[in-house]
Amino acid sequence: MRVPLSWLREFVDLPAATAQEVADSLTAAGLKLESITSHGHDVKNVVVGEVLEIEELTGFKKPIRHCKVEVGEATPREIVCGATNFVVGDRVPVVLPGGVLPGGFEVGARKTYGRMSEGMICSERELGLGDDHDGIMVLPVGTPIGADVVELLGLRDDVIELEITPDVGYALSIRGVAREVATAFGVPFRDPADVELPAEGERSWPASIADPSACDRFVLREVTGFDPAAQSPLWMRVRLTRAGMRPVSLAVDITNYLMLELGQPLHAFDRSKLTGEIVVRRAQPGERLETLDHVVRELNPDDILITDQSGPISMAGTMGGLETEISDVSTDIVIEAAHFSATGISRESRRHNLVSEASKRFERGVDRELPLVASWRAVQLLTELGGATARPGVTHAEVDVEPARVAIPAGHPGAVAGVPYSKETVVRRLEQVGCTVTDGDDPAPRRGGVDPTGVVTGGELAAKLAVSGDDMITVTPPSWRPDLTDPNDLAEEVIRLEGYDNLPSILPKAPAGAGLTEGQRLRRRVGRALAGSGYVEVLSYPFIGTADFDNLQLPGDDARRRALRLANPLADDEPLLRTTLLPGLLKALVRNVGRGFADVALFETGLVYRPREGAPDSAPVLGVERGPTEEELASVAAALPDQPQRVAAVLAGEFERSGWWGGGRQASWADAVQAARLVAGEARVELSVTADQHEPWHPGRCAALYVGDTLVGHAGELHPRVIEAYGLPPRTAAMELDLSRLETAMPGPVDAPAVSAYPIATQDVALIVPDFTPVADVEAALRDGAGELLESVRLFDVYTGEQVGEGNKSLAYTLRFRALDRTLTVEETTAARDAAVALAADRVGAHLRSA
Repeated sequence: MRVPLSWLREFVDLPAATAQEVADSLTAAGLKLESITSHGHDVKNVVVGEVLEIEELTGFKKPIRHCKVEVGEATPREIVCGATNFVVGDRVPVVLPGGVLPGGFEVGARKTYGRMSEGMICSERELGLGDDHDGIMVLPVGTPIGADVVELLGLRDDVIELEITPDVGYALSIRGVAREVATAFGVPFRDPADVELPAEGERSWPASIADPSACDRFVLREVTGFDPAAQSPLWMRVRLTRAGMRPVSLAVDITNYLMLELGQPLHAFDRSKLTGEIVVRRAQPGERLETLDHVVRELNPDDILITDQSGPISMAGTMGGLETEISDVSTDIVIEAAHFSATGISRESRRHNLVSEASKRFERGVDRELPLVASWRAVQLLTELGGATARPGVTHAEVDVEPARVAIPAGHPGAVAGVPYSKETVVRRLEQVGCTVTDGDDPAPRRGGVDPTGVVTGGELAAKLAVSGDDMITVTPPSWRPDLTDPNDLAEEVIRLEGYDNLPSILPKAPAGAGLTEGQRLRRRVGRALAGSGYVEVLSYPFIGTADFDNLQLPGDDARRRALRLANPLADDEPLLRTTLLPGLLKALVRNVGRGFADVALFETGLVYRPREGAPDSAPVLGVERGPTEEELASVAAALPDQPQRVAAVLAGEFERSGWWGGGRQASWADAVQAARLVAGEARVELSVTADQHEPWHPGRCAALYVGDTLVGHAGELHPRVIEAYGLPPRTAAMELDLSRLETAMPGPVDAPAVSAYPIATQDVALIVPDFTPVADVEAALRDGAGELLESVRLFDVYTGEQVGEGNKSLAYTLRFRALDRTLTVEETTAARDAAVALAADRVGAHLRSA
């Protein structure tokens, strides 16, 4: 909402306050400032001149005129001008040599087209008054020659732009903002809606309301003999332009002007195009309407329409119909003003993707008492500026609506703010807002407005608040504040007018605790370990689509295909909550590779969402009027999915970079397995690695990861079809682990290990095993066979070739032995090694490789 300061001063006697001071007061009152724009402060030396002579210059490609203009000096000024829309005797704005136009454009005397030009005759755009650059701006007859145009036209002004949130719809008008400014500065407010209305008398054009849930007040007034050629006065065009609206024609400009000033949208119908009674109703199946933007719209049965005998003629509160619009020959006009359902207009606007200035106001709630006033003001302006004649009478269709009432304790605002407010302060502030305050408790539920889903005020919450024993007051909010429906709404009004800056800043005391949980520590350790190993952490949206399941090559019965659907997804192609971390990571990898980063290693930790068997499709929606019961909480919990914490990593390109030091190493499935081992190490558990076939991994390069007998994840190289579906680099590898299961498997508190002071004894052993034998099985056999003297076992070589036979492989290990209380003998280490080899032979069929 753009608010010209000069328009604001018309209704508020502001002191010598700058635009910034006014904006600061509005910000303190809870309105959000967007910007302050100054107009005309740099303009100087622009005066009113009268055209005395015009000489048409020939020989040029376009019309050029040499004019003599009287500007109130000793001699007329000679000015060369290319516009042709003015004649001798017209009064025009002239910038004299040395003058400055908006934007710092300086004007001087110069020779052009063979003549001396001492200044410039200005158009509206050159003066910063609008976009009209078709010709010179011609001033009204009788405008004083030599007068300062800046003062005459009010060129100097400041415009405050506010961002209007849905709960302060009243501020979408000069009237609403002026009321806030008057309160902030403690000065009187002159309400532009405080006008004397004529007696209603006979009805104007016949009208009725067929659906009270759509509209509760509908007003029509008529004028005849309107001059369609009449121009909007300059002051109106300037204000509309400053407020961000484009002047169109006098009739349209009047409706827009009053909408900006009062906050009440109006619509003008060409009376000659109306047939029969006007009825406000909902749309019927199959109805269509061509709106003013030349779009034919299929109407929804919930749309609110204004109709006559011919059918729909306007989408109520949103946009008028093309058939009944006023044109440049319309002389008889019907002015419509109404109060429509806020939710009905909001849904209609979004349903048709049609947001107008009118719909923005109706969906936030307008003053129900304004239609009579705004329509009469429109008639007055049409008669005054357009030569029209007002037809007597008014059509006023109305549905009785009880005013909303809210009963609260006088001490409630202070209890909310934590600052004591006296009853007098609470009453004074609420009356400044426009509320009517009476003593006593009248918590009877009342419905305000026409919205069938409107909030019932008073009632149970007021009764609970009254237990404190405070004096009860009953508040009737003003008609322009339909948002005040709850005791806390009223508390907010008192607090903001008393000043948010007066609220004390008290930091809450941190509750005593044991710090981070073990699960939180684990996640932090995992993140640091992966980052230290060269992985970069990413955060992706937890949303996926069914295409991701297909791209991951998941079977139709895979549990990961069963996902929760969002009620309002951000994107239509990702309406599900993720059941695996891989889609987000793979898309991030593709994005990085596409931007030139060929060597990528990414990881992410986060929740996945796995629906429970037998869980309801949706959680119940609980009310806010009271706390939930244990049964209600249980019903909500039953609908929640399992949400295990996971960690996943993907890598492509070189994992060890090449450079001047030599060649690098391509990332492979082994790096994905090692990343999983790294994560497990932070959980102080050891992974068992076995071959597996599990989508989306390559069936021959996939490892299942176990802690004991518990499956905790998978790692390996992705399937070629998955790589093709996502557009990944060849041989991309990935791993995914269930951190929640790792946390469950973590051992208790760590005991400090005993450190032996005795030397280490090493034994190397090379075993030949079938090439399909998992290395992890061989290592486990060696550990179990070597006994308690074994300190560590390390695989340092893998060999395949003729020396070990076809279908076999050689695994070479270093076994490190050490005792806590003695130096081991050769016989002891040899016996331990032989025992390890014997158990490996028994378990996996290993035998020693000969030299």
